Amino acid sequence: MRRELAEWAQQTHQVSQRRAARLIPIERMAIRYQHHRDPQDALRVRLRELAGSRVRYGYRRLTVLLRREGWSVNAKRIYRLYTEEGLIVRTQKRKQRAQRQRLPLGQAVRANQKWSMDFVAQRLPDGRWIRVLTVVDQFTRECLTLFADTSLSGEKVAAALDKVVADRGAPQSITVDNGTEFASKAMDVWAYTNHVHLDFIRPGRPVENGYIESFNGKLRDECLNVEVFFTLLDARRKLEHWRHDYNHHRPHSALADRTPAEFAAIHRGANDGDDVALENAPRFPHSHRTAAAGTVLKQGGFSRLLLRPSLELH
Repeated sequence: MRRELAEWAQQTHQVSQRRAARLIPIERMAIRYQHHRDPQDALRVRLRELAGSRVRYGYRRLTVLLRREGWSVNAKRIYRLYTEEGLIVRTQKRKQRAQRQRLPLGQAVRANQKWSMDFVAQRLPDGRWIRVLTVVDQFTRECLTLFADTSLSGEKVAAALDKVVADRGAPQSITVDNGTEFASKAMDVWAYTNHVHLDFIRPGRPVENGYIESFNGKLRDECLNVEVFFTLLDARRKLEHWRHDYNHHRPHSALADRTPAEFAAIHRGANDGDDVALENAPRFPHSHRTAAAGTVLKQGGFSRLLLRPSLELH
């Protein structure tokens, strides 16, 4: 800062370097110093490319993506280049609210045990509204479906869930709000038929379904506010593309920067003894993770890292 002030004084008031250094004050050697730092042009170019393709990613997630590609970088270096290149993501400042005690969320201990479900709405260019059914697995944080339609009744919700159940099996419970679609007779019949408990949150308490609220915020910020849906079919195609990217490429901070699909593969391999699932899971360096993020189990001469999902909603 003092160096910039000395240079400003020299240019603005036409004073010598010696006098500017005496006025600030600062050593003249510090003013004359020229650093020989590597400009890292290749890294800057790749960082701009990633930031351009993933416009709502901050520097921490971009750091994870660069590490996956083999770049030997840390978050501090990427933050410096990130700010120098003017790539900072603008976010709305949250309003300060009165502190209140929050109820602890029930934690799932295995995959496909608890799901969360909700709706989001989006407007098409012609003025019509569409609704999107969002379903996530609370343990693996996988997005199970993004079903869009002009209207979503209880029957349509049940039909969309049937497709997910056919692929993954039915969960023990699904956390939902008190919307008419979830409280309909069609959903009662579906839940009874599939032996699923519908866990309704208290009215006006969306924090009790925080997993889906957090996911909906990511969906809104990274997809709905970025993409333009021209038709319903176009919306379904783009939503499915984003869902695949979210499950298989987007690093999740609550899973130690793993993707939901990678975490699910590791957990499935650890439980079933399926080493192929571990080999096929995407890999990137794990040296920055601490022991608090997981537990190492030694079996048959090799180690497995079992990650426990954090309770924090990221």
